[in-house]
Amino acid sequence: MRARTRTGLGALATGIVSVLLAGTASAAPSPGAPGVGDPYYPNAGNGGTDVLHYDIRLTYQPATDLLSGTTTLLLTATQDLSRFDLDFALKASSVRVNSRPAQFTNQTGNGELVVTPAQPLLKGQTATVVVAYADTPSTATVDGLNAWKKGSFGALGIDEPQSSAWWFPANDHPTDKATYDVSIEAPDGNAAISNGTLVRKTKQRAGWTRWQWRSTKPQATYLTAFVVGKYEVVEATTPGGKPFVTAYGADLGDSLGAAKASVERTPEINEFLATQFGPYPFEAEGGVVTSGIGFSLENQTRPVYGARNFRAGSNTTLIAHENAHQWYGDSVAVGRWSDIWLNEGFASYAEWLWSEHEGEGTVAELAQYTYDANPADADLWKLVPADPGADNQFDNAVYDRGALTLQALRTAVGDQAFFDILRTWHATKSGSHGRILEFIALAEKISGKPLHDLFQTWLYTAGKPSVGPNGAAAAFRSAASASASVKPRSYDQIQQNHRFLAAEHAG
Repeated sequence: MRARTRTGLGALATGIVSVLLAGTASAAPSPGAPGVGDPYYPNAGNGGTDVLHYDIRLTYQPATDLLSGTTTLLLTATQDLSRFDLDFALKASSVRVNSRPAQFTNQTGNGELVVTPAQPLLKGQTATVVVAYADTPSTATVDGLNAWKKGSFGALGIDEPQSSAWWFPANDHPTDKATYDVSIEAPDGNAAISNGTLVRKTKQRAGWTRWQWRSTKPQATYLTAFVVGKYEVVEATTPGGKPFVTAYGADLGDSLGAAKASVERTPEINEFLATQFGPYPFEAEGGVVTSGIGFSLENQTRPVYGARNFRAGSNTTLIAHENAHQWYGDSVAVGRWSDIWLNEGFASYAEWLWSEHEGEGTVAELAQYTYDANPADADLWKLVPADPGADNQFDNAVYDRGALTLQALRTAVGDQAFFDILRTWHATKSGSHGRILEFIALAEKISGKPLHDLFQTWLYTAGKPSVGPNGAAAAFRSAASASASVKPRSYDQIQQNHRFLAAEHAG
């Protein structure tokens, strides 16, 4: 199901060519594929459609876990379609396409809603698809997995690589982004939190409040958040004038102060990251802290943090990590899930940049210590970040070795070219997605240097590189020294961040 037979730069180039040379639509309308062809998750996404906008209007009852309402998709057919799939784990009760009732099949076990419109959709035609449903997400599984979180904290539609299937039908792959209106009605005393700007809160019936959120920038499905429960919601404005909404679970206890001392610094941290990566890419900022997860996720404009990350005190390196994803992972998505290094290696490098900014250890010190502290037989060197496999997408090697790769690149090309590469990658791919080979080509173009061997060594080849991330001189100094390099003050916290990030992802 997840077998891979080739790795390395040559294999990646072949894969990209295969995508670019995929066959054209047939003369007669035909079914859209159940997936976009991602080798890690064959049923992820859907062939034949491009979703432009989601209008999600739901009511949620935490006491019973009943989620009901409608999702309206504005989508364009990318081929002549006799039928098409949506990724959905819940049971639809009705489907309309362009206002006409459509036939549909709930294949909930493998997460597919198969829709046959009354009239075929023609290539280039834009259609309105309305799906009505009422179901309990905690009872729904896809291939035996359930990404919905339900407990005393309320409910969370939060996970990676998939979470949307448990609360709205979608084309669930990062290559199909859309804009969103998310409207969630919940019992009074509960917050209902999603992405972007909080447009309004209204009371349409006694005992219930509806929260309306709007995301105006292209957004991937797994980055779209559903958070309902008892939270303290803080509405403010950043120094730059953007809405800044944060929320803290009522059950955080002794961690509440540390959580606030970290998350409330988000605008300051984003101001710093903007000096490294270019302007912040979205219309709002914020964060949510919940006891419902142990990991954290870079939900667009409003990352969601597991409460345990703040049990030992403030943790601004984690805030830097998740907000760096707003550039790398959110604004620029992965083209395939095997490209996860473009997300996690970059966000981990941002932790090092923030550490240096805070005087807790420089980037070079953190990189050298990470290299020195992991002997040749350490697990860090056994996995290749460029193709970790679906079961190891969040392995520490993707984070630490991924960041080491960027430091090795910086050493090779110099600071000016390095940061020019990072900023240009975001500027040219903003709102879209990218592949590792495209990043390598950009790095070679900007630096004017051949970089194939560097990336082959650090990204595609198992084993500890013979020369460290800071170059041969640093390697000589380390070998000549009586002891390993001194541990930077931020190192242990960053390592704990990565352990928690890897621990609980459903994928």
